[in-house]
Amino acid sequence: MITRLRLTNFKAWRELKVRFATVTGVFGANSGGKSSLIQFLLLLKQTRDATDRRIVLDFGGPESLANLGSFPEVVHGHDATRRISWELAWRLPKERQIAAQSGDGRPVTFSGQEIETHCAVGLSGPGRSSTPIAQSLTYRFDDYQFTLEQSENGPKRGYGLDISHENKGFTLKRQQGRPFDRIPAPVKTHSFPPQVKWAYQNTDFLSDFEFEYEGLMDRIFYLGPLRKYPQRQYYWSGASPGDVGARGERAIDAILAATAQGEKRQLKYRARHRPFQEIIAHWLRQLGLIDQFAMVEIGTGSNLYQTRVTTNSSRAPTTLTDVGFGVSQVLPVLVLLYYVPEDSIVLLEQPEIHLHPAVQSRLADFLLCVAKQRRLQIVVESHSQHLLQRLQRRVAEQQVHVPGMGSTFPFKISSDDVRLYFSAVSGGVGKLQDLGLNIWGEIENWPDGFFGDEMEEIAAISSATLRRKLAGSSG
Repeated sequence: MITRLRLTNFKAWRELKVRFATVTGVFGANSGGKSSLIQFLLLLKQTRDATDRRIVLDFGGPESLANLGSFPEVVHGHDATRRISWELAWRLPKERQIAAQSGDGRPVTFSGQEIETHCAVGLSGPGRSSTPIAQSLTYRFDDYQFTLEQSENGPKRGYGLDISHENKGFTLKRQQGRPFDRIPAPVKTHSFPPQVKWAYQNTDFLSDFEFEYEGLMDRIFYLGPLRKYPQRQYYWSGASPGDVGARGERAIDAILAATAQGEKRQLKYRARHRPFQEIIAHWLRQLGLIDQFAMVEIGTGSNLYQTRVTTNSSRAPTTLTDVGFGVSQVLPVLVLLYYVPEDSIVLLEQPEIHLHPAVQSRLADFLLCVAKQRRLQIVVESHSQHLLQRLQRRVAEQQVHVPGMGSTFPFKISSDDVRLYFSAVSGGVGKLQDLGLNIWGEIENWPDGFFGDEMEEIAAISSATLRRKLAGSSG
């Protein structure tokens, strides 16, 4: 689970500080910088996944999770003399112990449940031929700080490795008979170059931090705001996709793969395990969208499938293309959150798109339920006032009340489970405001103009109605 992020000089953000919860909601107007937070996490993920280890930051292309252009395009103010830096902290599912040996031969064990990484990236020099370069890389763990940093004389003089600590002793030991004065830059933004191990005998353990970072990136999944239109029939080759795709284009494949593999899920703790399709159908009913849902093969062995849905028990089954558009748009959201492994981090942009306000509220209940049940972390970028208010209500009630789950949901909901932010850009500089959700579900830092002024609209309607009535009576 990601716990916090501090980011400087990325797009509109001169400085961005975020603390994450089980469900973290970012709200705000269009062009308010909301998507930049998700884009940065996707930038880290696609950089980790890049096959070219020479890439420092993979800014992507048309088919990437995030297509960001180039360093000058994403650095704050397009000032290429600045550097983009960040501090990212995450909590491991359980305590981690890493064994090492100090330079004097003593065994040392590093232990903890939270890891933090720092990195700074800038251009290698002035001019058009300059390329991004990682100027420093740091991991913090168990009061230790492991840093590879560029020499004051620039990258041509190499990098130096430093290990500092607060209350324990650990020293490096140089390799004997192998003088090695120049250590190159970090690999991408999270790996120490192999020359570190060539230079020092006791640095093998640094790979453990890289392993944990890559595992974190592997647990990040994403669904964008523009989902693919439904089709009358779907071809499935039998493959199991890794996720539902950035546009939900693999959602049906995921359903069919989970069904073929006999995967089952629980709606709540200690409830019976149900087939995957049954779980998805359950939530489509609870959202108030359909009555029944199933995937049916068109002819044995054809590999062609149709979605068969009914909007109520009295109507004949139809395809997904013949019901409300919102069903096809929210379906990938439901599938993704039940398809990914437990302990995953899911980034959602506008999951409420094309949904009725009442359904948007129920969607908030779904997010809370599946996040708590499957130990997921959800970061949601949204315009929905109804989704936000339902999150507030559930924190106030300390429970989620969903039909079909018994009298109460077995997990308590508190303000520690939900964190809400308002994002805005003014004068080209982004500002992320913590809305300060308290234990009563109240927002303590309500920004001016947040979702418009509802009371002002109500007062204006009443005033206009009264004027018209008075004008009619006098006429």
